[in-house]
Amino acid sequence: MSKNLPYIIPSPPPQVEEAFAAYQTTHQFYHEVRSRSEFQRYCDWYYTTAEQNRQELKRMRGELNIFQWFRRR
Repeated sequence: MSKNLPYIIPSPPPQVEEAFAAYQTTHQFYHEVRSRSEFQRYCDWYYTTAEQNRQELKRMRGELNIFQWFRRR
C-alpha cells in the first residue's frame, strides 16, 4: 500500500515547503518573544509586589501591638 502512496498524494513543490518552513520559523520566533515578554512582565510584577510587602511588614513591625495588651502573659 505504501508503494502506491506517492501516486495518490503527490509531493508538494519545493517552494511550498520553503514557504511553510519560513512561516513555521516565524511563528515559533514570535511565540518565543511573546512567552519571554510575559515572563519578564510577571517577574517585574513579582519583584514589585515583594518589595511592597517587605515595606509593609517593616511598617507593621514598627507599630504598636494592641493584641499584646489582651494576652497578659
